[in-house]
Amino acid sequence: MEQFLAVAAAHFLALLIPGVDFFLIARASMSSGWRNASGVCLGIAAANGVFIAAAFSGVSLISYAPLQNAIQLVGGGFLIVIGLTFLRSRTRIDVDRIPRAQATTWMRNFGLGLASGLLNPKNALFYLSLASAIGTTSSVTLALYGTWMFSVVLVWDVFVAVVLGSRSALARLDRVLPWLTGIAGAFLVLFGCGMVISLAAHHLG
Repeated sequence: MEQFLAVAAAHFLALLIPGVDFFLIARASMSSGWRNASGVCLGIAAANGVFIAAAFSGVSLISYAPLQNAIQLVGGGFLIVIGLTFLRSRTRIDVDRIPRAQATTWMRNFGLGLASGLLNPKNALFYLSLASAIGTTSSVTLALYGTWMFSVVLVWDVFVAVVLGSRSALARLDRVLPWLTGIAGAFLVLFGCGMVISLAAHHLG
């Protein structure tokens, strides 16, 4: 349970920080309404699902211990780098810079979301990093982790589409974004350090 809470928290906090997917959802919601924007949400979640399945199944199939250790070391380092990036980030939401878009169909929005998610290499690296932290667990547990992460991505993105369908809502989020970024950054640094330290302790012990 402790491992699940740590991984779930790292995943969700990273999900909170606005990126390309976030602004794609916001733009679709403001132009087409949240129901059409849900196509973007499902597309993004499906892309995340592909990376989750690939990362978790790949790590679970590796039986060569040195390679597993190397993946865990690189994964922990990646999370530390992402966390430090968040801590140094001055990310703001400039509502005037969000491009306006014409209303589109649900299926077109789905395609846009899927392409956005699949073409973001950080998604693949992030899930590989998380998978390396739990790669020794059973296949059933990994499947539950993956299902949870896919569901969280989908639910959160639909929530974003519903809530952020207006520029005033985006402006309110901008005021709390520095706090969210700092908390997420600190947690990811601690989580990544924990992975590296546990690996070092295992070898030293």
